[in-house]
Amino acid sequence: MVTEPMKDKIADFVSGFSIETTPLGAKKTHDFREHLDKGTWVYVTSLPGSDFIDTVDACKKLSNEGMVPVPHFTARSIANRKTFEENLSMVVGEAGVERVLAIAGADRNPAGDYKDTMTLLETGLFDKFGIRSIGLAGHPEGSPDITSDQLKEHGLHKSRYSQTTAANLYLVTQFVFEAKPVIDWVEKINGYGNEMPVVVGLPGLATTKSLIKHAYNCGIGPSMGILKKQPKNITKLLTLQEPDKLVFDLTKYIYNKPDSRIDGVHVFPFGGLSSSAAWSNAVANSEIECHSTGFKVNAKRS
Repeated sequence: MVTEPMKDKIADFVSGFSIETTPLGAKKTHDFREHLDKGTWVYVTSLPGSDFIDTVDACKKLSNEGMVPVPHFTARSIANRKTFEENLSMVVGEAGVERVLAIAGADRNPAGDYKDTMTLLETGLFDKFGIRSIGLAGHPEGSPDITSDQLKEHGLHKSRYSQTTAANLYLVTQFVFEAKPVIDWVEKINGYGNEMPVVVGLPGLATTKSLIKHAYNCGIGPSMGILKKQPKNITKLLTLQEPDKLVFDLTKYIYNKPDSRIDGVHVFPFGGLSSSAAWSNAVANSEIECHSTGFKVNAKRS
């Protein structure tokens, strides 16, 4: 049996977790307060071909229900500076947005002027509109859309930029299933001089039914793209119960190495917002029973 301090450390690590929703998922959620504590950061994903007005509406709903909306800004989907500025103006002015996630996007060919995250950051528009916090993508297991050398160079560029902007920059990783790739990657980028905090992506509790529903909500084209690029991960998602071992191993690591820069978790619910939020809330509230290699939630919120 693992001692109580480990239980407290796990709760502390997961406490303050963020989670995400699609604009359609937000519309279908009756009230986010039924699932999440006030002040929870909720990311609003940007889907290929979607209307940014839907993102604005989702952010307004989240703000009205006491959440902190964090909209995605996808560089390769933005046509030009005018569009970028208009979109920023809407979410800031209508939903009080102060935090965003800036990503390049999976499209190989940009829709307009922005080819990657750095080209968005260097416009200065996030600073102009008072954005206080900017999340950037982290890839512990690499990315099918970019080479390892390019990932390294982009990471160094982002780290240097973080020292020049008024906003707080941090990294949010893609969802992972094991701690070792994250630990190896964090130690590597920190060795390159990274000074940004790292938030680790956790796969939420998604049933096969919710995954299929999520795929349809996201559009069959993007879903097929994910299946082709990450077949092993999709198989793992279909069989995953709870990411307890991943959280347990990361918790042990960060408390043995407090300078690791790992600073919390982000939950990818894959359409299963209710179950993923209930699990995350239970862990954050220490409603768990530890054993030698992991833990189990012994009480879940409905």
